[in-house]
Amino acid sequence: MSDQNPVFIPGPTNIPDRLRAAMQVQTRDHRAPDFVETFAPVLENTKRVFGTRTGKVITFPTSGTGGWEAAICNTLSPGDTVLVARYGMFSHRWIDLCQRHGLDVQIIECPWGSGAPADKFEAALTADKARDIKAVLVTHNETATGVKSDIPAVRAAMDAANHPAMMFVDCVSSLASMEFRMDDWGVDIAVSGSQKGFMLATGMAILGVSPKALAAMETAELPRTFFDFRDMMAANATGGFPYTPPLQLIYGMRESLKMLFEEGLENVYARHFRLAEGVRRAVDAWGLRLVAERPELYSDTVSAIYVPDGFDSNALTDQAFNAYGVSFGIGLGEMNGKAFRIGHLGSLTDVMVLSGLATIEMAMADLDYPIELGSGVAAAQEYYRGHRAALIKTAA
Repeated sequence: MSDQNPVFIPGPTNIPDRLRAAMQVQTRDHRAPDFVETFAPVLENTKRVFGTRTGKVITFPTSGTGGWEAAICNTLSPGDTVLVARYGMFSHRWIDLCQRHGLDVQIIECPWGSGAPADKFEAALTADKARDIKAVLVTHNETATGVKSDIPAVRAAMDAANHPAMMFVDCVSSLASMEFRMDDWGVDIAVSGSQKGFMLATGMAILGVSPKALAAMETAELPRTFFDFRDMMAANATGGFPYTPPLQLIYGMRESLKMLFEEGLENVYARHFRLAEGVRRAVDAWGLRLVAERPELYSDTVSAIYVPDGFDSNALTDQAFNAYGVSFGIGLGEMNGKAFRIGHLGSLTDVMVLSGLATIEMAMADLDYPIELGSGVAAAQEYYRGHRAALIKTAA
């Protein structure tokens, strides 16, 4: 019966039955005239989630990592310089990908638990008198540490340095869960995926691409075939794909957008904040500490939590799974063995989150953690009850 339990990993996330049904379709002809009626609105409506009016939405049948690769190989040339801060596993992996493509990666090392260092970006860009830096790469929501970075502050730093570099943002674990304003924040490429805020299976990278980034592909010399923006956009213009599309995911994406818009994007963001704040209240009640260094860095989609000295976070997540059939996120990279993660994004409610908190509490009690059983659940309950009471009072 454990397959009925929700997962509390930061992705892939729980898939609502409504979306499972939408993806359960028989094979159809993606070159038939009626496919454009399905696919074109998906591309157009996804622009609302990115917060762009001027950009293009481009998808590929791959994960977010493929989206990273598409971003750089369509806009950059071998030997180009990119500026990246490393403050978690996913910023680290983006750095590795760039290095493997022969880019000159200028790295700003930051403590894990911190966010994108706008001040250091500004200093590096100001010092780049020859304007060699072609792109600044930023992870909006660092899934390994539960840190949300300030993208507008990075854009302000780039503007203060009067630097023409493009800004690429990994928003895989934030888009459709936390506010994202691509145009207003001056983002040139935003990379996301189907398996997190969109509540679908893994298998589709979803990119928002600005006119500036599209212009850059005319001079970019990194090789690309499968990930060529030009091929994809040319096929998309008539409602098609340059090769076989992930048809089931496209049908799922159409339904996912309906769900998000029915709830209202602002309400989606408010729900994610509420769920996250309940988790944070529980962590405080347990006497534990978040990896994120400051409240302004707290993610609304995933919380990374240090275990006490002398305990192994991997043993804790194993206990939760083996004893209770519930998955939580393990610690990645520098957090391995030191921290576990609670994913609280996508198809989740207050009640579902409470079940996850109760489960991890039981696992901690089983392993003799210095916590009071029920303390975290009670703290989250009080917060959620108070929120509901405030809503009822406002409605009255």
